[in-house]
Amino acid sequence: MILASARTDIAEYLSTLIYVYTLLIILYVVIQLLFSLGLRPPYSRATDVVMGFLRDVCEPFLRIFRRLIPSFGGLDLSPILAIITLEILNGLIVQGLIHG
Repeated sequence: MILASARTDIAEYLSTLIYVYTLLIILYVVIQLLFSLGLRPPYSRATDVVMGFLRDVCEPFLRIFRRLIPSFGGLDLSPILAIITLEILNGLIVQGLIHG
């Protein structure tokens, strides 16, 4: 019984971690889109810190998918592929831990 509870706790933790990482990727993409449209505020230390954090966290994972698929006319599909991959992993790992 305790092992089943520990598995469920680990599965929930991993699921939450994947969810938060997915939200960070979405936030990173949205902020980059806003900046590319010219909505970047004048120099702001807080903005630079947030973007630096998001870049450091998201870029290594997104870079894997940028190597696999080229951009189509400036359209970067790597975030979509990364999020789909995270959701597939979430389903496989969480279901494997809960039912395994």
